[in-house]
Amino acid sequence: MFPFSQQAAQSETLTFFTQEEIKTGGVENIQALLEKKVKELDNTELNIAVTGQTGAGKSTLINAMRGLRSEDEGAAAVGNMETTMEPTGYSHPTLLNVRYWDLPGIGSTRFTAGSYLTKMQFKKYDYLIIVSACRFRENDANLAKEIMRLGKKFYFVRSKIDADLDSMRHQRKTFDKDAEMGNIRSDCVSQLGKAGIPDPNVFLISSFMKNMYDFPRLMEALEYEEPCLCPGPSQTQCGDYKEER
Repeated sequence: MFPFSQQAAQSETLTFFTQEEIKTGGVENIQALLEKKVKELDNTELNIAVTGQTGAGKSTLINAMRGLRSEDEGAAAVGNMETTMEPTGYSHPTLLNVRYWDLPGIGSTRFTAGSYLTKMQFKKYDYLIIVSACRFRENDANLAKEIMRLGKKFYFVRSKIDADLDSMRHQRKTFDKDAEMGNIRSDCVSQLGKAGIPDPNVFLISSFMKNMYDFPRLMEALEYEEPCLCPGPSQTQCGDYKEER
């Protein structure tokens, strides 16, 4: 009998390599097999869709995650009017296998709530980010429900938090930023819970202040935390990807 840790390691190895690879490779060729597997993982394309209500700041968020301003070459178009008319892909500047997809906003005259979920084909993407602004809306719940129905994972991003806090600061005699952020976060978690989403990942961010609020935590989560950037719809697969890498 192997000690538990050795048994677990043996099990992970059997998952990592096929039986045929183990038979033909052998221990002496384990380094070559490992290098082959790591290369396969590194070359796996990861498609992350950014969706949400029209005007919520989806394109601005994509630019911020890519380290670009709206006037930079290759940046996603932004504006006060609807600018994204069809799904548009943007590569990550350093993670070359990662591609962000800027989806049109739900709730416009062009993409009504009734037709949006069918047209956007969420099942094509490995991972999704829902962007919401100002307040939680019915369309936010509808998006979350559809993503969960498809067995996908997502982050819920409440954008423009700087504007929300600034408005509250001017309306109240006493203002506690941390308390207000806690209230907003709790409301998002509560509303998603009512939509049947247990333990949602919620981030309060400003795309113009990347060193403040939850933006650093969002970027860290996208790179390192579960659900991680990995192929496949399930959190289990994400964990497997991290262990294999």
